[in-house]
Amino acid sequence: MDKHYTYLLINFLTIFFPLILSFDKKVRFYTKWKHIFPGLFISGIVFLIWDYIFTLYDVWSFNGDYVIGVWFLNLPLEEILFFITVPFACLFIYECLNAYIKKDILARYARAITVGFLALSLVFLVFFFDRVYTLITFGLLALMSVYIIVKGEKKAGRFYLAYFISLIPFYVVNGLLTSIPVVLYNNAENMGVRVGTIPFEDHFYSLAMLLMNMLFFEYFRDKKSRNE
Repeated sequence: MDKHYTYLLINFLTIFFPLILSFDKKVRFYTKWKHIFPGLFISGIVFLIWDYIFTLYDVWSFNGDYVIGVWFLNLPLEEILFFITVPFACLFIYECLNAYIKKDILARYARAITVGFLALSLVFLVFFFDRVYTLITFGLLALMSVYIIVKGEKKAGRFYLAYFISLIPFYVVNGLLTSIPVVLYNNAENMGVRVGTIPFEDHFYSLAMLLMNMLFFEYFRDKKSRNE
């Protein structure tokens, strides 16, 4: 296979099984797609703007050897698809857990987890405020943590369970992207700490992205239910 299709193939494999399994009779994920795409669009715009800014400030760049060569504002087509395929796959995990695990097993710990993420974010913002990737990642996570606390989000425990489970495919996908490497990081703009080849911030960038998508998903689903 031509190596220029590498990132495209990673996107394809990320979304392939969630698409195929969307027709599971218990999950019926395909019936919920209409609630997913508005949030995917909004969060995708937010993260793509930052993504573009990151390329301007040399926070990261993309290896032209592993993309097909279609670019929009310094971003390869595959990177744009990433903000569709990854949240879609993680929302699939979220809905599967909701369907097959009825008990909200992290409910009693959700507030503590949120406060923990907020505290962690504030600490890193103080010590690494001069690193663009660290600043944006933990700044966004801090804002989202405050929102969840103030709103008293009742499904926070379910969000976190889905995130923790999603770390399994996260290590596969991000491991490939950072080890090949498809994405090249400038350590001057992050903490310089890696888990294998994955920057430490990636874990929380992913968390912020997935929380935003899950919150939008539940908002649009609830809005639809209220209007029926």
